Amino acid sequence: MLARVCSGAVNGIQAFPVEAEVDCGWGQTVIVIVGLPDAAVKESKDRVTTALNNSGFKMPMGRTTINLAPADVRKEGPSFDLPIALGMLAASEQMVTDQFDNFVIVGELALNGAIRPVKGCLSIALQARADGKTGVVVPAENAAEAAVVQGLQVIPVNNLREAAAFLEGEVRIPPFRVDLATIFDQPWDEEVDFADVKGQESVKRALEIAAAGGHNVLLIGPPGTGKSMLAKRLPTILPPLTLEEALETTRVHSVVGLLKPGQALVTRRPFRAPHHTASDAGLLGGNANPAPGEISLAHHGVLFLDELPEFKRSVLETMRQPLEEGTVTISRAAGTMTFPSEFMLLAAMNPTPDGKMPGESKCSPREIQNYLGRVSGPLLDRIDLHIEVPAVPFKAIASARAGESSAAIRERVVAARQRQQARFKGHSRATCNARMSNRDLKSFCQLDIQAMELLKIAMSDLGLSARAYDRILKVARTIADLAGARDISAEHVGEAVQYRSLDRQIWG
Repeated sequence: MLARVCSGAVNGIQAFPVEAEVDCGWGQTVIVIVGLPDAAVKESKDRVTTALNNSGFKMPMGRTTINLAPADVRKEGPSFDLPIALGMLAASEQMVTDQFDNFVIVGELALNGAIRPVKGCLSIALQARADGKTGVVVPAENAAEAAVVQGLQVIPVNNLREAAAFLEGEVRIPPFRVDLATIFDQPWDEEVDFADVKGQESVKRALEIAAAGGHNVLLIGPPGTGKSMLAKRLPTILPPLTLEEALETTRVHSVVGLLKPGQALVTRRPFRAPHHTASDAGLLGGNANPAPGEISLAHHGVLFLDELPEFKRSVLETMRQPLEEGTVTISRAAGTMTFPSEFMLLAAMNPTPDGKMPGESKCSPREIQNYLGRVSGPLLDRIDLHIEVPAVPFKAIASARAGESSAAIRERVVAARQRQQARFKGHSRATCNARMSNRDLKSFCQLDIQAMELLKIAMSDLGLSARAYDRILKVARTIADLAGARDISAEHVGEAVQYRSLDRQIWG
């Protein structure tokens, strides 16, 4: 007898439908799986047969052929265990159901018949809704993740027998539901806060501008000045994720398997801080089967690169295209994948190998130049704000006065983002000032004569590139938004220019 069970798989972060066809026929008792299965899928026959026996079912006698269609796409992972097992039960007439066409079924089987969670469940649920399915049958630990997809019944199951009983109609399992408003209304209870930072008011101001416009930042200063401390607090002043942003971020984390059991959505902006020994594949994604890397895991969040010159130059250069386009494309023998990578780059570095400013360093000019040369000019041009982090004076360190809280700064950042969204609505696809296109710059960043003359002088004196010109305009637009100003003034341009001058003092 032939049975067909609807399932799904993930390619990159996109899901596609898979149909598990199971046929039980005559001949020697053997199980054959076809349809480009990987090692984990091939091993499922051992998990499935043992789970069937331990769940009180009988192993089908004769030749059992399992085809995972479409047969020309490689299938990976253990998520086909449950649909294969249910298909074998139906093909061997141990269960009778007409629900296979209505539900997409995924799940890994333990040897005792329990169902374990799988990766990419959110993407599979979205695909099931797009295909017009009634619902999905998923492991109980994946139910919250899948239930954020509206208009889809999410049936959580704990074991093989429970799944079979539900599909036969013997047991009624209420669809799992989540309240999105409750998920997003969780109080902000941060372990770190800008109030903990003593001094560094100019750096805090620059980070507020970066957060308000989604700009990339480079912190330059000696060791012990608080660069890492400030960087870890940047996420606390970023605006909360929208539902669309949360879904995109959650899909990436779900595919990699970073969601906690029972977690429905990633509701806080990610903060990723890879070590400087990270490889190209670790940062961008890849390996034999392309998977998201750190820049995709930081989607809609912050990617912090501490000790920037210590990263391999080849690794840093590969980030230039993702920084511009917001996506990264990985090409391997197994296929080509495109992953989202709209992140804020936050980098930190010492100005010289011994950590001192160039005029105070004991390193030779050649040593300093070799150290700074590890960071290329084109990469620096893609960083909007270059900020000097000076040593904190003793008076500031010993002061009992707390700094401004993250909550207060975040209110101004959110207000600035709201002004940007209102300005872009119906006119641009940009999500923040840092993502404005050249056409957007002409529309939203008009300068008066005084501001234009100031920018002309700065471009000439600092020897800035055309890309740096665009970056200055974007930062000036953000400064104006923070001030609640409709137009960009010379004062806003002047402050934006000073965030491009430091790198010329060091690299020039």
